[in-house]
Amino acid sequence: MSSYRAGSFAPRRSFDWLVVGAGLTGATLAERIASQLGQTVLVVDRRSHIAGNTYDPVDENGIRVHRYGAHIFHTSSESVWRYLSQFTDWRAYEHQVVARVSGRLVPLPCNLNTLDALLGDKDAGPLARALTDEFGFGARVPILRLIEHQDRALAELGSLLYDSVFVNYTIKQWGRRPEDLDPAVTARVPVVISRDNRYFRDPHQALPADGYTAMVSRMLDHDRITVALSSDFDAIGASLRYKRLVFTGPIDDYFKAVYGPLPYRSLRFEDTELPLGPYQPMAVVNYPNEHAFTRIIEHAHFGGPVTGSTLITREYPEEYRPSRNEPYYPVPMEDSRLLYRRYAALLAEVAPATVFAGRLARYRYLDMDQAVNHALQIFKRTVCAGDLAGV
Repeated sequence: MSSYRAGSFAPRRSFDWLVVGAGLTGATLAERIASQLGQTVLVVDRRSHIAGNTYDPVDENGIRVHRYGAHIFHTSSESVWRYLSQFTDWRAYEHQVVARVSGRLVPLPCNLNTLDALLGDKDAGPLARALTDEFGFGARVPILRLIEHQDRALAELGSLLYDSVFVNYTIKQWGRRPEDLDPAVTARVPVVISRDNRYFRDPHQALPADGYTAMVSRMLDHDRITVALSSDFDAIGASLRYKRLVFTGPIDDYFKAVYGPLPYRSLRFEDTELPLGPYQPMAVVNYPNEHAFTRIIEHAHFGGPVTGSTLITREYPEEYRPSRNEPYYPVPMEDSRLLYRRYAALLAEVAPATVFAGRLARYRYLDMDQAVNHALQIFKRTVCAGDLAGV
């Protein structure tokens, strides 16, 4: 049985593995090491809870709160779905998002229904037919491709959607203009030629029946796993004996920012409890053009109909400042990518004793299913291939 302690891990002082980070990546690797290799693992996290950014406690009103922003599980990977299903039952949930634009709520990602909401049936109809004729029903067209289209009407439509939904949201989210970011950021923004308002198209879309925190708790519930919370790696690492390390924190932190800090974006969350819900028609409403926040989450929608009191959370993007907030998103810029490569070049100096895993250690954004798959692949290709006796 896992032992959860704040800043303590006695009586054991020696482990086969030290895993830094109790989020999905760290929990997956710890579970595989303990259950498949039969080796001992200490999982440490400087936060006071497990599950990382998927932490979702239930508040005093019985609302499950996505404490660090909305997390909707979706995947097309059968292996990831089967793996996590060992630790949770699922509740079907198909995510929908709308953006408030000029006083209207329009579906995201942009689709044919978005055109109707922005332009009205009379003007949207011909454009919907032109899009379908040009790209085919069901196609996902990058917005820049539409902007650059030789057909003037389609190009103007692309510019309208870009200006109405994308550009200001991007500036708020990243603190930078789109042209200053990696072109892949804009390339990933689609216009979907359909009337399907679902945000994701994966065959598996669901929420853990009793929350992500409970799921991660079951992953860590093994007699060879010990969990120490409110525990800083730098403070306790030297006092332990361990053979190998899994590090899921920021890679520049591990190397003491020897080349300077990597940039990350963070979020500030502002909660408001209201006596009666619903406040909005769905869990997430984006605000691309007004206010300093990017979106409002109404958490009760994740659990079904909103009745009685409700909790909404406004998300304010901001720059990451160590010891003041959390690093959420690697910043997709050429300069940051080049700086990461300098840190990545140092990895050989600590191999094979250290395994770097997860979005912060690898400096790239990963959806939840990608994080789990990444951890499973690292276990198969790196951990299982390691020679503990030789470390």
